[in-house]
Amino acid sequence: MDKLINLYDLTFDELAQLVAELGQPAYRARQLWTWLYQDLAADFAGMTNLPRDFREKLAEVATLGLEQPVLEQRSSDGQTKKVLFRLPDGNFIETVLMRYEKRRTLCISSQAGCAMGCVFCATGQMGFMRNLSVGEIVGQVIYLARELAAEGQRVTNIVVMGMGEPLHNYRNTLAAVDILTDSRGFNLGARKITISTVGLVPAIRRYADEQRQTPLAISLHAATDEERDRLLPVNRRWPIAELIDAARYYVAKTGRRITFEWALIEGENDTIEQAQALGRLLQGLLCHVNLIPLNPTAGYGGQPSSRERVAAFQAELAKYGVTSTIRVRRGIDIQAGCGQLRDRAIQELTPRSQE
Repeated sequence: MDKLINLYDLTFDELAQLVAELGQPAYRARQLWTWLYQDLAADFAGMTNLPRDFREKLAEVATLGLEQPVLEQRSSDGQTKKVLFRLPDGNFIETVLMRYEKRRTLCISSQAGCAMGCVFCATGQMGFMRNLSVGEIVGQVIYLARELAAEGQRVTNIVVMGMGEPLHNYRNTLAAVDILTDSRGFNLGARKITISTVGLVPAIRRYADEQRQTPLAISLHAATDEERDRLLPVNRRWPIAELIDAARYYVAKTGRRITFEWALIEGENDTIEQAQALGRLLQGLLCHVNLIPLNPTAGYGGQPSSRERVAAFQAELAKYGVTSTIRVRRGIDIQAGCGQLRDRAIQELTPRSQE
């Protein structure tokens, strides 16, 4: 085997097949799966109930997740940590750990870069490099789960809202979710993992048809096509009417509430008129709106809305019976918004070309 196998790329059945190919009895697959997802083993040598020759062979043909991050940063309050991983092909991805009173939430990436081009997003500004593999998605979770386990804690929630558009990498993203929710392994409840999309309508309908238990969030950010076209180029392909129709389809098929994300930009989409348009758009739909003051990025001149404008926007939404929550921004001092740490660090981490 020329290329090492990332064991976190494998389903249990695929792992069992590998174990058989290495001449081991079937029950070794269960032991190995437990080491991967319950014991969170960082190396093969520590898998002490496996025969030494099996462990040595595994070390020859396989790896255990991502390499150590090339950069880590903690927020000044100690509640948010961001890590930057360099992949074997030289691409970078970011993962964030957010500590709340009762929750330990990870924000993970599904792609290196992003093809959606949202103007206020640092990842959208950098363009698309490639999809992440299943193991690269799962590996982000495992790396930080090991850190939490050392503190006697565990991952309680995951949001797939980091770099990339999860539904653009549909197969690998949902395969990673299936592995992380496997009751025999990592065993995180499906409802503890939220998938966020900018609005890929066919993928939303597919997601609904599959009756997924993982919650769905849609990054809306504008209630009129004119405004959304400026902020999210994907709207030119699937305008708001088609997107909301897909959202209604999702609710009808699953019976589950859908979440809309709204990054509030001072003087852009935080006006009373936009709040009224959003209220009319969502009235009667089983949904909730997360209001998030913008994370500023170097490539976009917009600024976060003031506390007063956010409150006025929320109050106007309530008149239409639309519930909302004002989300506290986390990790602003360490560039915890999507793509920001990668942009800041890439020049010092990438060798310069020869003059």
